[in-house]
Amino acid sequence: MLIQQTISQLKQLKLTGMAVSLERQATMPNLLALSFDERVGMLVDEEICYRENRRLERLLKVAKMKFSSACIEDVDYGSRRGLDRSLISGLMTCEWIRHHQNMLITGATGCGKTWLGCAFGNQAARKGLHVLYRRTPRLLEGLEVAHADGSLPKLRLQLAKADLLILDDWGLAPLNALARSDLLEIIDDRVGCSSTIITSQLPVDAWHQYIGDPTLADAILDRLIHTSHRLPLKGESMRKMKV
Repeated sequence: MLIQQTISQLKQLKLTGMAVSLERQATMPNLLALSFDERVGMLVDEEICYRENRRLERLLKVAKMKFSSACIEDVDYGSRRGLDRSLISGLMTCEWIRHHQNMLITGATGCGKTWLGCAFGNQAARKGLHVLYRRTPRLLEGLEVAHADGSLPKLRLQLAKADLLILDDWGLAPLNALARSDLLEIIDDRVGCSSTIITSQLPVDAWHQYIGDPTLADAILDRLIHTSHRLPLKGESMRKMKV
């Protein structure tokens, strides 16, 4: 009865991990042989683990990544893909994000750009970083709506606060003057304080022409490219290989 009361009180205090651990201990008589300090240590460890898992769940829910289960440990290093295992291992630490650097993932359709971008996004979330995934065409549509309904400052702030912003399918939708201006503002808000992953079918050398306006193209690419890690993917479509 005393244990049940303690479990209830732990839950009231929002110490759910400790409550679950204590409930489990009550069903395992062999744990009674452990010292008081050892059993308390187990309760604390369980609470820490529980909170870390809940935080990760929240971060992944907010991120809204296309491939929520993409894991950097599952990267396919097939010789035809052109991926450097040592480079990926170094990027797994997410130090590049803490140093506010960017990542540019390019390659033909179906070669795994989006999956790889999401894998790095999941890795960042596991490190406790705030991640947002957005398809660039949808983001541009959302920005246009935000201009009209007055929600633009709120949307820009949301994008700026993310430690890592993943812009998928860069280069698919044509840019008008408003879209070019919006992209510059988004990228500029992140310079020196956060990181961006861009995935694109277009090689980086073609981005200047895609953006169109030479002045804005220079400004956007100067903020993106010079502090970036480039991952040009090669090989056939991964979708075709799975058929």
